[in-house]
Amino acid sequence: MMKKNRLLTFLIAALALLILPLLLQQGGNAWVRIVDMALLYVLLALGLNIVVGYAGLLDLGYVAFFAVGAYLFALLGSPHLADAFPAVAAAFPNGLHLPIWAVIPMAAGLAAVFGVLLGIPVLKLRGDYLAIVTLGFGEIIRVFLNNLDRPINLTNGPKGINQIDSMKFFGFDLGKSHEFLGFEVASVSMYYYLFLALVIVSVIICHRLENSRIGRAWMAIREDEIAAKAMGINTRNMKLLAFGMGATFGGVSGSMFAAFQGFVSPESFSLMESVMIVAMVVLGGIGHLPGVILGALLLAALPEVLRHVAGPLQAMTGGRLDSAILRQLLIALAMIAIMLSRPRGLWPAREHGKSLNKPVGPDAIQSTNP
Repeated sequence: MMKKNRLLTFLIAALALLILPLLLQQGGNAWVRIVDMALLYVLLALGLNIVVGYAGLLDLGYVAFFAVGAYLFALLGSPHLADAFPAVAAAFPNGLHLPIWAVIPMAAGLAAVFGVLLGIPVLKLRGDYLAIVTLGFGEIIRVFLNNLDRPINLTNGPKGINQIDSMKFFGFDLGKSHEFLGFEVASVSMYYYLFLALVIVSVIICHRLENSRIGRAWMAIREDEIAAKAMGINTRNMKLLAFGMGATFGGVSGSMFAAFQGFVSPESFSLMESVMIVAMVVLGGIGHLPGVILGALLLAALPEVLRHVAGPLQAMTGGRLDSAILRQLLIALAMIAIMLSRPRGLWPAREHGKSLNKPVGPDAIQSTNP
């Protein structure tokens, strides 16, 4: 009976996810775009959860891997390189437009390399020091992207790169609307199904990692690195693997973002983006996949929902307060309220935080006495 109920719940959830964009696009493509971006943030949060939730390594520069994947796809899927370099233009007269099968693995691989390069110098750092170094790494990547337009125009600087190719599968272009059984499916809805498939694959990978020997080694390092090393775990390799695996998710998400937006610029990869991704993991529940997904969806959709609340509040103040500032204030208040009421996150793992409830000192001695 339990299995039948679980199967029925799964089928209902799958059907709801399949028809969701078709229902939302009836009210305009804007709502579908919000859901698409929420799914991309879920991918980012799942990748950061490997580093922060499983291995216990606080990474405040995770958006750098997002930027690496986005810019690699932008360079290989747009005419920018052909316009900037005559040698590329001579070899590829119509521009360099590599297929998705080549660009996405390259974006994942390059992001993984950057993740390992970040992990090597910070192997002996913990806590606040690790957070500061990773934060600096994220800012360095953004500054480089902002200034690599001279003397060689590689990233086009603050102007960004446009005319980026959309996703294509064997000639099937996701950047265009398509008709199925007499029903028109918009481009944003086509991207929704691609992002949803990637999220499902990522969840399966993360779940398998969590229950594997590698996942248990990461969690041992998270709980007590010295004890894990004494047990024979190669903490150096495990940390580098966590940084590399987490960065891979960021690189894939970045390539999807570039294809979806058709434009990338350094402004999309600011420090606030890294902070928001960390907040998604912490708010949902560190190390717990359902909680991380919930936190990512909530924080990705909340700003857009509060957009409709900030407008009337601005009108009530006679326009003295900017609606964007009001929206940020409401988001901050909502996050503070949630963390005060549920300090372990909205959907924490059952094991997380159990040690906080154990008695300490004289109470612990009394609890052990019969």
